[in-house]
Amino acid sequence: MTDDFRHYTVMLHEAVDALECTDGKVYVDCTLGGGGHSELILKRISPNGRLIAFDVDEEAIRHASERLKKYSNLTIIKSSYTNIKEELNKLGIDKITGGVIIDLGASYHQLTKQERGFSFSKEAPLDMRFDMDSDFSAYDVINTYSEDDLVRIFSEYGEERFSKRIAKKVVEARRIEPVRTTKELADIIIKAAPHIKTNIHPATRVFQAVRIEVNNELKNVKIVLNDILDLLDVGGIISVISFHSLEDRIVKQIFRYESAKCRCNDMICKCPPPRIELVNKKPIMAGDEEIKENPPSRSAKLRVARKIR
Repeated sequence: MTDDFRHYTVMLHEAVDALECTDGKVYVDCTLGGGGHSELILKRISPNGRLIAFDVDEEAIRHASERLKKYSNLTIIKSSYTNIKEELNKLGIDKITGGVIIDLGASYHQLTKQERGFSFSKEAPLDMRFDMDSDFSAYDVINTYSEDDLVRIFSEYGEERFSKRIAKKVVEARRIEPVRTTKELADIIIKAAPHIKTNIHPATRVFQAVRIEVNNELKNVKIVLNDILDLLDVGGIISVISFHSLEDRIVKQIFRYESAKCRCNDMICKCPPPRIELVNKKPIMAGDEEIKENPPSRSAKLRVARKIR
């Protein structure tokens, strides 16, 4: 295990317990990360179960491969979880018989490693890519998007109240020279936003918004949830951890729609039966001990559903 890769596995037991892991079945970890969830799944499904794990981050894959090297029933795929249907088809898997776990949070390693450019507290090139092979980065968003598009993503993805003011200042600054670093962007935001008493750094919401845009995070959540529901066998379970309201809203809406007995609201319902049942109607939250050990866990929400048709 590499010493410079730090990743706290959020709601480890809650998320894996929800899968009701059974030896001999096929499971998928859509977000391998540090390998914490995968390791516990493998312990519970070995020797005859199989785990397929996805990640786009080469460093995460390198670390997790070393951590999990003793498990011969693990297949790690360097690809986005949005390619789950295609990648499982290549492996000859047409149904996920056990379950799927998705941890939608970026890892501590990604967010804090200086050169990855996720943090406004560290001077680094504007980057924010989960997949370092991608040609599209935060630099492109900040320096090529129209002012209207910047307002849209700051507002929609960051829920930033001062989106218009910040977008205007970004465009004014880049007319003089490109905005190249995290510090340059953070300074523009600080100058544009009014000084309000708060514990949240003024750049927090904009940096979140740009990260979501660079990595297509919200669009990808919709794609993968629908694909997983197609792939899950009857009785299979999906366990999803989200970290901000935008992600959780998507998970909640899809789960609610797919578990509803009627979706048409007509006098005579012609809707097909629901595809899933909700295992927990309200999200499961991290416990006090976990939050004390890892404060970011306080924003995590776990939603679980079972395929019934």
